[in-house]
Amino acid sequence: MDDRGLCWLALHLQFHGPSASARRVLGRFGPVTDVFRAARADFDGLRLDPAAIEAVVSGRAVERAERELEKIGRMAYTLLTFDDPGYPGYLREIFDPPFVLYCEGDAEALRNPAVAIVGARRPTPYGRAVAEKLAGDLAGRGCVIASGLAAGIDACAHRGALQKGRTVAVLGSGLDVPYPWENRGLQREIAGRGAVVSEFPLGTAPLAENFPVRNRIISGLALALVVVEGALKSGSLITAKLALTQDREVMAVPGNVTSELSVGPNGLIRDGARPVASWEDVADGLPSPWRENLLARREAKEENSGASLSPDERRLLDELPVDAALPIDELAERTGLSVSALLASLLGLELKGSVVQRPGKEFQRRI
Repeated sequence: MDDRGLCWLALHLQFHGPSASARRVLGRFGPVTDVFRAARADFDGLRLDPAAIEAVVSGRAVERAERELEKIGRMAYTLLTFDDPGYPGYLREIFDPPFVLYCEGDAEALRNPAVAIVGARRPTPYGRAVAEKLAGDLAGRGCVIASGLAAGIDACAHRGALQKGRTVAVLGSGLDVPYPWENRGLQREIAGRGAVVSEFPLGTAPLAENFPVRNRIISGLALALVVVEGALKSGSLITAKLALTQDREVMAVPGNVTSELSVGPNGLIRDGARPVASWEDVADGLPSPWRENLLARREAKEENSGASLSPDERRLLDELPVDAALPIDELAERTGLSVSALLASLLGLELKGSVVQRPGKEFQRRI
């Protein structure tokens, strides 16, 4: 890494990201390299912690950045700094873009803006199905899906995108600290076919205060943000508010008015968010030329048309709801199929992408 990149990392580590102190420093010195060539007196009047000034002028801040770079190299991660040509251009436009992004996987996945999909950590079966379907349909048409790797809707969006395309996960911890732990396998899969990014230094624990901070990156990477389920006071609504301040399009999937998890998206729609029921609705809300490019990939017919289904598969699909998952015994009772015929049909429908299996051997129809 050149001197400029090293200085960006040193500034980031010393001032804990794009803090008010860091912005005051940059406002005085201009090029980031000048910060680390300055004398102690040059910082007068900036209201900085004396220990921070000492770390900068003594060279300790740069030495710390050099040690961090060594760790990054050993882990085979990539570091994108604010001046790097590969730094996401859309993210650079927000009020407080991160000075650096730690990246695991293919940094090319960050080159074009994404569509962000976020929502509840304990979603309904309907919410899971919608998130996976939207993410898969958009990713299959070349759109990168961004989310936060959290349990629930975030994980569903990542998994849906991975079925047909690429996705980007934004962490609230260091890249080497998987969180939540149960999604560590998903993180590896995303890194293998997309990118996992964080602004937090290696070894950073997933502290609660980190997640509202990382949410601005999720929305900042995106052309539009789609909320799929969320309570009135939820992280997904925080992200939606951040998206609005960043001049991003905010969309929401309408939900059952009797469900607490519908309060968030239904409220957003009431306040002017675009309602979303399909990938076409998302595409229609994107700015040019992204809207035209995405809609140009509209397929003449759906991949899984009814003509490709056997009579047993069609009967089974008619009985499967999109808003709930049913166990084998209930499906057998509803369809009149034997268990062996039922399992064969379910496997066929899973392979065609029409059905998803949930924990406990329960099955749900994809939207």
